[in-house]
Amino acid sequence: MKKLTKYMLKYWYFYILIAVCVVFAVELDMVYPQITKKIVNEVFVGGDMDKLPLLLLAIVCVGVGRSIFQYFKEFTADKTGMKIGTQMRKDLFEHIQGLSMDYFGETNTGELMARVKDDIDNIWQVLGFIGTLICEVVLAVVSVLYCMFNLNWKLTIVPLVFMTVCGIVAIKLEKKLDKVYEEISEENAELTTIAEENLAGVRTVKAFAREKFEIEKFLSHNKRYYDLNMREAKIMVKYDPFFTFVSVLLPITCAVLGGISVMKGTMDIGSLVAYVEYSRNCTWPMEMLGWLTNSVSSAAASHKKIKKIYAQTSSIVEKSNPVVLDEIKGGLEFDKVDLSIDDNKILEDVSFKLEPGKTLGIMGATGAGKSTIVNLIERFYDTTSGTVKFDGVDVKDISLKQLRSNISVVMQDVFLFSDSIEENIKMGRRDEIMQDQIRLAARQSCASDFIEEMDEQYETVIGERGVGLSGGQKQRISIARALAKCAPVLIMDDSTSALDMETEHEIQKMLNGLTDVTKVIIAHRISAVRHADEIIYLDNGKVAERGTHDELIAQKGLYYNTYMAQYGAVLSIAETTGQGVM
Repeated sequence: MKKLTKYMLKYWYFYILIAVCVVFAVELDMVYPQITKKIVNEVFVGGDMDKLPLLLLAIVCVGVGRSIFQYFKEFTADKTGMKIGTQMRKDLFEHIQGLSMDYFGETNTGELMARVKDDIDNIWQVLGFIGTLICEVVLAVVSVLYCMFNLNWKLTIVPLVFMTVCGIVAIKLEKKLDKVYEEISEENAELTTIAEENLAGVRTVKAFAREKFEIEKFLSHNKRYYDLNMREAKIMVKYDPFFTFVSVLLPITCAVLGGISVMKGTMDIGSLVAYVEYSRNCTWPMEMLGWLTNSVSSAAASHKKIKKIYAQTSSIVEKSNPVVLDEIKGGLEFDKVDLSIDDNKILEDVSFKLEPGKTLGIMGATGAGKSTIVNLIERFYDTTSGTVKFDGVDVKDISLKQLRSNISVVMQDVFLFSDSIEENIKMGRRDEIMQDQIRLAARQSCASDFIEEMDEQYETVIGERGVGLSGGQKQRISIARALAKCAPVLIMDDSTSALDMETEHEIQKMLNGLTDVTKVIIAHRISAVRHADEIIYLDNGKVAERGTHDELIAQKGLYYNTYMAQYGAVLSIAETTGQGVM
């Protein structure tokens, strides 16, 4: 993670402008009591009325000047803070994007959303307006004490004592708030996660009539978030009255003690008026201490959370000088591949070789490791032992960008973005793909029929995760997206499970016609893999059977049992009627 000073140094010229504005605004504040002193001593006491218009004009000029400098200070501070926040959010998002899949498997989406949004906001505010205000408070206190010291050094002991006590109380307040804000930050992430999960899965919640349960779960976390914020409020309420009381007591104390000095003749009446004005300039920093401490504590807690994310590194590391293949043919090979995650054996001694343009079918029971093969091909995970090769080169040696950009995947869990159908289809080659390629891919995936029946056709904006489309429609758009990418390797991970038999048959015919594309088809249906050049059947992470459709049927093993489970009834009818099947 970049140090915060690096972000600040990038905009050093803004901070110089802010500093200039702060200095002039504060010093103009210091001038005003001096003008008041002259009005009292020279006009009211001395009787020189000719000076009054000039002194009043000076007060107006001071007020106007201060307003101008305050405007530029606050505007520049906010602009600087937002620029830094934007850069920090970009850097954090890029770091998260660079983490490997195992991290996302262990981290809630809501937590990451809270870090990227709320925690960055807390930090940039301190680096912008709030940080500027802290500097202004410090400079104001130093300046006002200097001016007060010049007027009456003995009397200045009083505001010094008051401010020292306030500083000690503020430090104590910051320590208490720091612990609370860390818990608030955690609970905010948890609350965001629950809300995100329930809103995304609202159909499932309603289908199982779990609204009451989910509401109660949300309310329990909402109640804890409320309790934590109430703890913060109680701490603030406990200390705020002290700062308010001191801000009221100080001017009164200065006025009384200063009045005694006037009566003794050690201080003139104009100096007393100026001194009381300066004491009022001491009060606003003390009133701000609680709020500033609150903001700094919140930002410190957020910074700790973000640092934890930056401490995470990707388990998938690209070599400093990766291999860049001159020509991509699309050959794949698994050589005695083992994969274990958290001491759980996922794949064991898996080997196959797929020549460019050939088709591999993969079958097996749920949890057998079929989708894991996709993750290894795309190098979302690295093998525990053995080698995965792409065109004869270990995928660990190849540029990740080149590897993944030359593989099209239709995921088992279809994800569509809240955007137009056209944007979803051309996602793989957003800057290159043409309109006719989008429509060709839609026709190949049998998606064009329902797309062109819509009012806005390819410009139709679909909801989050494809809300508003059926499961089959989402799968067809996902297939179109993969086909439009025109990659030399196409992976279909159980991608026709939601399609009717007729549509699936049409897509299978289309896939069989793609002779220049290497295809890996993972499926539960025999119809999806029966035309593959080789089929492997996984059982508990191992290759239990392999061969062509006819060879596996002849073995009468696991593949044959699956075949009979799917087509046994049809075969019985066919035998009775004397008709063939498939």
